[in-house]
Amino acid sequence: MLRKGADSPHRPHSPVSFKAGKLPVRLLAGLLKRYARGGKGVVIGPSVGIDSAVIDVKGGFLAAKTDPITFVADDIGFYTVYINANDIAVMGGTPRWLLVTILLPEGKATEGLVKRIFSQLYRTCRDLDVALCGGHTEVTRGIDRPIVIGAMLGVVPEDRVITGAGARPGDDIILTKGIAIEAASVIARVREKELARIFPKPFIVKCKNLIKRPGLGVVKDAKAALKWGRVHAMHDPTEGGLATGLHELAIASGCGVLVDKASIPVLPEARRLCAHFGLDVMGAIASGALIISVAPEDSGRVIKGLDKAGIRAAVIGRVTRKREGVKIIEGGKLKPLRLFERDEVTRIL
Repeated sequence: MLRKGADSPHRPHSPVSFKAGKLPVRLLAGLLKRYARGGKGVVIGPSVGIDSAVIDVKGGFLAAKTDPITFVADDIGFYTVYINANDIAVMGGTPRWLLVTILLPEGKATEGLVKRIFSQLYRTCRDLDVALCGGHTEVTRGIDRPIVIGAMLGVVPEDRVITGAGARPGDDIILTKGIAIEAASVIARVREKELARIFPKPFIVKCKNLIKRPGLGVVKDAKAALKWGRVHAMHDPTEGGLATGLHELAIASGCGVLVDKASIPVLPEARRLCAHFGLDVMGAIASGALIISVAPEDSGRVIKGLDKAGIRAAVIGRVTRKREGVKIIEGGKLKPLRLFERDEVTRIL
């Protein structure tokens, strides 16, 4: 049982872990009241005993996305918001409402842990002007770390729906920021003790903080690209890295892809960590970068627009016809681009 007063989100948390099942009602009610207050368009928001959110949508399409966060426990609320918001942004939309399922491990779930997750979700939603408007939280058996599943809803103007299926032969392919932001951060978190014996502490701290600088989010990237050029397709490369993201773009669009490895920006931190563990950075989870397929005559303008927004970007290749396949120029030689059906980072988890 919780000690007296432990159900208040404003008081020091109890070290007593929760058993399997729902959170104590008064604790959950306090968390929802403090961190999930609704927002624009929310008619009915989260509350104990209320089974779903009701949202008023006017003047556009509703875009919806769900994605779980399973690789990391630290900053899991931050990851949840950005990973789900990214997939709304690449459709040309604006993320607005987030529903979250939080699964907590029996025997390890404490009041402090759940408060930390809720506060991370709240702060990140606030930064993106997203309403945390509903979901479900429980302590469950069979897991050894928190798992958070987000479901993001957003609005898309009816005349500006962008999909990964819109790439056209002849388009330039632009990549923002570089690879592999999320992989470097995840590796630094899950293998921190081992890395501390080899790399200086400032390097490890910098790797962990890559999720904030240059950042996991591509909402800003997508908006800037759409403002400055004729964008035909956008894709957020996640599991399987940039290589798999390019394959997915080709499959969705019914096209081929040709990229030049020398043109692909790779974060030095990601390069070092992947090399240390023998991982191919091209197949390492790459959230934070954005693949943009744009009319070639507009690519220069898009890159300048991204630069004005404080986002580095580079042309890494072009869209080709389907019969040409998905290829990469590496060391002056043309060869098939590997498809990673399993993310490289999972090899060391």
